[in-house]
Amino acid sequence: MATFFISLVFFLCFLLSTYALTSPSDISALKAFKASVKPSSIPTWSCLASWDFAAADPCASPRRTHFTCGLTCSPDSKRVTQITLDPVGYSGTLTPLLSQLTQLATLDLADNYFYGIIPFSISSLVNLQSLTLRSNKFSGSVPSSITKLKLLEALDLSHNSLSGFLPSAMNWMSGLRRLDLSYNQLKGSIPKLPPNLLELALKRNSLSGPLSKSSFDGSTQLEVIELSENSFTGTLQSWFFLLPSIQQVNLANNSLTGVEISSPTAGQSDVVAVDLGFNRIEGYVPVNFAAYPLLSSLTLRYNRLRGKIPLVLAQKKSLKRLFLDGNFLIGQPPASLFGGQAPVSGSLGDNCLWGCPASSQLCLPTQKPSSICKQAYGGKPKS
Repeated sequence: MATFFISLVFFLCFLLSTYALTSPSDISALKAFKASVKPSSIPTWSCLASWDFAAADPCASPRRTHFTCGLTCSPDSKRVTQITLDPVGYSGTLTPLLSQLTQLATLDLADNYFYGIIPFSISSLVNLQSLTLRSNKFSGSVPSSITKLKLLEALDLSHNSLSGFLPSAMNWMSGLRRLDLSYNQLKGSIPKLPPNLLELALKRNSLSGPLSKSSFDGSTQLEVIELSENSFTGTLQSWFFLLPSIQQVNLANNSLTGVEISSPTAGQSDVVAVDLGFNRIEGYVPVNFAAYPLLSSLTLRYNRLRGKIPLVLAQKKSLKRLFLDGNFLIGQPPASLFGGQAPVSGSLGDNCLWGCPASSQLCLPTQKPSSICKQAYGGKPKS
């Protein structure tokens, strides 16, 4: 008799682990999600092909033949907590019924061919912590409702065809740490940023206007700023490099005309890399960059800079890469750039320098013709 009851217990446990456990609303959302994907884009060996609702419950285990990958459930096997699809070329739209997955913490559809708009109802995913729709074909605007996702820590919508303006209430997203909207068609200015943001990437959009201090107010934890290949204009003011946690800045390929650099407060700064190349920056090479103790890479190539290379910058021991090519710099480059046990790499070419050692890679490409240099200085440039 005891053996019978033990066998019965094991049998009941088996039933509980293999039959319907998943919330009906989650099942209907998953069905709608799969139905929105074109069947012809689902390879027979893919995760989504294993989603057979007639054969198994999504959260039941073990998953030997059905629902083998692509989703994760809560410990009690009742709610779906993650959808992470394999990058096999799925093509389809994102169903608004996905909003029924209210315990979803991760949604990752990267590197596929999903298209259409990002549904406004995505704001119902109140437990979402990571949203990755990178490298798809989504279009339309970034839904303003996305700012209601207070627990969201990482948002990656890069490499799509999103357009319009950035949501004005992005600063409401108090949990957001990483934001990547690069390689889209977004326009306008940067709104006030989330207060706990660590990384900001908006590369290759159509954002414009001057960078406003109000956008970065409260950004005390921001470490990485990637804003290259946009249309930002005006002068980059001194407050920018005084952001307390800033480490890496890329503003290359914009239309900036000036840059103001103040020495860091009490000589303390974490800035290690700055790229301001391919702008329209005029004036002299900012000497105060030498006051940033950890600066190892500085790029100011192809601007409209004049005058000499500051000696104090050339003697900076932390500096390992220096790109000043494509300007109108004059004089003889400091010898400290070429000597020492670890000479600086980069380029001083395509300027109006003289005495740049031909044997040094740093002096390539060759300098500008003297006629161009004379024209730039309204006569013969002073050495």
